[in-house]
Amino acid sequence: MHKRTWSKIALAGAASLALAACSDSADEAANAPEVAEDGSPALPAIPVMGPERKVIAFGDSLFAGYGLDPRDSYPEKLENALRAKGINADVINAGVSGDTTAAGLQRLEFTLAAQETPPALFILELGGNDLLRGLKPEETKENLGKMLAILKKEKVPVLLMGMRSPPNLGPEYQAQFDAIYADLAKEYGAKLIPFWLESIYREPELFQADRIHPTADGVEKLVAATLGQVEGALPPVEK
Repeated sequence: MHKRTWSKIALAGAASLALAACSDSADEAANAPEVAEDGSPALPAIPVMGPERKVIAFGDSLFAGYGLDPRDSYPEKLENALRAKGINADVINAGVSGDTTAAGLQRLEFTLAAQETPPALFILELGGNDLLRGLKPEETKENLGKMLAILKKEKVPVLLMGMRSPPNLGPEYQAQFDAIYADLAKEYGAKLIPFWLESIYREPELFQADRIHPTADGVEKLVAATLGQVEGALPPVEK
C-alpha cells in the first residue's frame, strides 16, 4: 500500500513536470522571434499609422494590370509596399487598358469629381499607347499638359511617370517624345520619374509574351524601384 501510494505520487509528479515543461515550451514558442524564409530573424512589422493617404494611380494597361491577377497590378502592390512602411495608403487603380493621353484627358475631371476628398497624390502614367499608335509628340505633350494644368488648378500633387520612345520610330520622333515628360514636370512643378520602366526594360523575362506588359515579377521589381520616389512625392502630413 505504501509503495503503491508513492508510485502514484511519483507518476503524478512526473506528469506535472511534463505538463509544466510543455507549458514552458509553448510559452517560449509563442514568445520566440519570427524567422524569415532565409532563416534570419524576421523584422518586426511596422504599424500603419496616421491619416489615410489617398493616391490615384491614373494610367493605361500598365496600371490596370493587363494579363495579371488584379492583386498583382502596380497600384495594388504599391499600396501593399507603402503600408508595409507604415504609411496609411489607399491606392486607387484608375488604369484603363488602351487609354491614350487624349482618352485620359477626357476622363480626368470625372475621376477627380468622383472622390469624396482630394487625393494626397496623383500618379499620372500615360503616353505608351500614343507611342504604339505613332501619334505626334505634340499631341501627347498637349494632352498631358492640359491634365497637369487641371491638377495644378485643383492643387493636387502629381508624380509624372515618364515613358521613352523606341528607336525604330526615328531619331527626330524619339528626341521630341523623350523630352515631353521632363519639360512638363518642370513647367507644372510635378515630381518626375524620367522612365518608370527603367528597372525592367532590359530583362525580357519580366515581360509577358506581348513584350509590352510586365509579369507579376516585373511589377514587383517596378514597385521596389519606384517606391522611394512615390513616398518622396507624398506631401507631409498636416499637423
